[in-house]
Amino acid sequence: MTADSMKPNQFVAPPFSLTDAELKKFVTLIYDECGIALSLAKKSMLSARLGRRLRALNMSSFKEYYTFLTETLGKNDELVHMLDVVTTNTTHFFRESNHFRYLSTEVLPQLSASTDALRIWSAGCSSGEEPYTLAMVLSDYYSQNHGDFSILATDISTNVLKKAQTAVYTDEDVDGISPVYKNRYLMRGKGDQAGKWRIIPELRNRIKFHRLNFMDEYYGIDDQFDIIFCRNVIIYFDWQTKARLIDKFYDHLVPGGYLFIGHSETLNGMNDKFKAVAPTVYRKPDDYYEDARRLAA
Repeated sequence: MTADSMKPNQFVAPPFSLTDAELKKFVTLIYDECGIALSLAKKSMLSARLGRRLRALNMSSFKEYYTFLTETLGKNDELVHMLDVVTTNTTHFFRESNHFRYLSTEVLPQLSASTDALRIWSAGCSSGEEPYTLAMVLSDYYSQNHGDFSILATDISTNVLKKAQTAVYTDEDVDGISPVYKNRYLMRGKGDQAGKWRIIPELRNRIKFHRLNFMDEYYGIDDQFDIIFCRNVIIYFDWQTKARLIDKFYDHLVPGGYLFIGHSETLNGMNDKFKAVAPTVYRKPDDYYEDARRLAA
């Protein structure tokens, strides 16, 4: 586009140029703050995403933005927004559906025999599709069996947590939900809300959303859980960060509790205390359970 072809007063976003030296600084900062290991080959992606924050803050250079991020005010306020734009949030209802079949047919019958109130943690919940899927599966199971459940859903991104808390999704978003579940657990929008769906209050009230950074030493969580879902999250971390996170999950599980990870992920070489019980499903050993099983055999 030439200057002559531009309309008067037309806004043109200022060009931002991320140098290799600046790229390395941002990659290091992102790793230190949230554990995500970005390749230097992600220069174009990082430049475009960080450029959004420069425009929002009316800044003219990445140098100015980095300086702001590493000062007190930036660390307290802007760092959260920066992590929002650089993290990837890809999810949908009933993603990796084999996990939910295994949950309902194998895990829930076993765990519900030993506890009346299951505690589940959706770690890396993104915009809410995973915890709401869990809530549907558990609600369906407990509609025919004795027991109750609660879900903690966490993510580092404040933007996706806001969407998750509103629990409003489009026709396209809910396409993977069966008609039976849609009828039972979703409310269809009408009028100016046509084409949208909202999770029913009975399920929304089962879930507590909370921002959490896996790099924090203390998560602010003192409970232990019966089930932890952390799927397609650790693929963004280096080996050391993965191993540390898996150890934390182990500590936050009750004996006999289950950890579900993504189908492209593995715990091989990271934690030999977990026992693999199904593809990408692991169990924290329960000495009492294992002793009883050996005696029965």
